[in-house]
Amino acid sequence: MILGDSRDLVTGVAKPHSSLNSGESMRFNEWVEKHVRQIFTLPAIFFVIVMVAFPLVYNIVISFRDWNLSSYAEPSWIGLKNYSSLLSDARFWGAMWRTLAFSFSAVVIETILGFSIALFLNRDLRGKNLTKTIFLLPMVATPVAVGMIWLLIFEPTMGLANYLLKGLGIAPQLWLTTRKTVLPSLMIIDIWQWTPIIMLISLAGLAVLPKDPYESARIDGANSFQILNMVTIPQVLPTLLAGVLIRLIDALKTYDIIYATTQGGPGEASETLNILGYVLGFSYFKMGRSAALIVLFLVTVTAISLIVLFLKNRTDKKIEV
Repeated sequence: MILGDSRDLVTGVAKPHSSLNSGESMRFNEWVEKHVRQIFTLPAIFFVIVMVAFPLVYNIVISFRDWNLSSYAEPSWIGLKNYSSLLSDARFWGAMWRTLAFSFSAVVIETILGFSIALFLNRDLRGKNLTKTIFLLPMVATPVAVGMIWLLIFEPTMGLANYLLKGLGIAPQLWLTTRKTVLPSLMIIDIWQWTPIIMLISLAGLAVLPKDPYESARIDGANSFQILNMVTIPQVLPTLLAGVLIRLIDALKTYDIIYATTQGGPGEASETLNILGYVLGFSYFKMGRSAALIVLFLVTVTAISLIVLFLKNRTDKKIEV
């Protein structure tokens, strides 16, 4: 057989020429290399469409319908009636106020505490890494387990909280069982669990600050408070605002801790928008009204997020100037 002949060794029949197949393969490989970024992002895009976009669109569609799971009637189109009834409902506005009060109060305290702890840990200290690990432990616990632990701590007769108050000579509190104390008690739980995330973000921002401004401030005779106020805080503020945004969005949609401890009680004293949405949908079976509430809640969270982003962008521009 002549060298380079493409005949089969057994039958002696010539094989078909493969130049066409190899050309198509080369063109396919070139196309893949050209669009490799799009190809590798397709699974993520598909996941977002399936897990986020479709439920969101479906929820919006439901919000325009009268759908009661306790009735055999088919869902009927009612337009904006679910939204108008919610906006005229005092229970909805009460849940809105409690959501905002709980979220903003908790995040403000978490920001102050987290940044203060970060300033303390941003030094050469013995056992600093161990201290960081201990501070991070509340974050890794599951919310329901955290709720169960704090139920025991806030137990009125045998709980640790009232035991400590008694040692300080302060009258015991009912914590999660009265209207006056239930929201502050839930804030304590949230602050205990999520202050470490602000601490971590603040530490990351402090670690990359340039040293030159500090040296210049010390040469000019600035004291520690002036350096903190005029150098550290302005430079770390964009990073801190990013952490506040992340934490604020998470605080606004808090559900598990509240449901595990109070389920919105006593009465409606700790009923946030998330809890009210669940009650409307799965206790009263008014799916259309529940979906409309969630849409209004999404609009509220988006508006607050845009405001925080606007403040962050303004801060970034001031630092650049």
